[in-house]
Amino acid sequence: MPTRYSSPDLLVIGAGVVGAACAYYAARCGLSVTVLDRGPVAGGTTGGGEGNLLVSDKEPGPELELALYSARLWRELAEVLPARIEYEPKGGLVVASGEEGLAALRDFAARQATAGVTAEAVPAERLRDLEPHLAPGLAGGVHYPQDAQVQPALAAAQLLRAGGDRVRLRLGEEVTGLLTGARGEVRGVRTPSGDLHAPYVVNAAGTWGGELARLAGVRLPVRPRRGFVLVTEPLPRVVRRKVYAADYVADVASDSAALQTSVVVEGTPAGPVLIGASRERVGFDRSLSVEALGRLAAQAVRLFPVLATVRALRTYAGFRPYLPDHLPAIGPDPRRPGLLHACGHEGAGIGLAPATGRIIAECLTGGELPLDITAFRPERFDAGGPP
Repeated sequence: MPTRYSSPDLLVIGAGVVGAACAYYAARCGLSVTVLDRGPVAGGTTGGGEGNLLVSDKEPGPELELALYSARLWRELAEVLPARIEYEPKGGLVVASGEEGLAALRDFAARQATAGVTAEAVPAERLRDLEPHLAPGLAGGVHYPQDAQVQPALAAAQLLRAGGDRVRLRLGEEVTGLLTGARGEVRGVRTPSGDLHAPYVVNAAGTWGGELARLAGVRLPVRPRRGFVLVTEPLPRVVRRKVYAADYVADVASDSAALQTSVVVEGTPAGPVLIGASRERVGFDRSLSVEALGRLAAQAVRLFPVLATVRALRTYAGFRPYLPDHLPAIGPDPRRPGLLHACGHEGAGIGLAPATGRIIAECLTGGELPLDITAFRPERFDAGGPP
């Protein structure tokens, strides 16, 4: 007799934090889930992330609405998951070096406030009350108490564990094709070790979500944007919050393929300081970029001079799953019944994971959606949509 392991209700492709959240919320709704990944848990996009849970970098609109909802879910998850996921509701501080940048930052914050973001203007003389080691001479900033942090790989692992016996993991399993029925509906996936059958498949393959979509015969133009993070030696808590320069927001929204660096500096409970963030479109090239790392280090020292004598112990690269309109693809794909997408979140996937997982679970069970997902529809890139 088939069991829920041999014939689950749902196959989730991708064991990163988005796939883990999809599995967790589906399991909470009573579904049996098998999660497949060709690598380990958090071995792809999630493992290359900093763990940002941000509302501060998002324009008013669908993504910000998704981020605010997800921030509430992360607070709930922090009460359920073990403390070792390192959830920290430490807030963010965005700073401007000059008066023109400060005026633009405050205008941006005012528009965010109308959408439900808590944004507190910080004059120059109060910046060092919040961050004592900041460089002098900055024009001012905005404090975002809703920003938070999590250790992404641990969060993914604990979400999968919290799904209990309704969630089964199959690691080292590459999906090579999708199984379909007579009317083109999804019936499962093909792997080198055999076929797996299920009435629903979720594409949570991160940067490789476009490749999985192609296996299903549908178009989803996910592209990789490479980024580097520097990790320092363990330190006392010299950086209390997530601190970044105002031009970070523009870089996130940019379509440029060229190298962009806008520094983000944050301390961690374990001691090391994380320094990001760079962006460039170079395909899946993981080559070390001395230029990118040099820019990040220099910008970090300008923001926090105390870091000038600190050793960087290592660096790592990751690929952000980028869609042309900077919005993820979330929900059922009408072009291939039974296929749902949960990918293309760019650098916001860790922050947006719980909301994405909850939406996918509600779509599968016919529940009430927590927000309008029209802007995230997967088929929007077909003829007449964005390129």
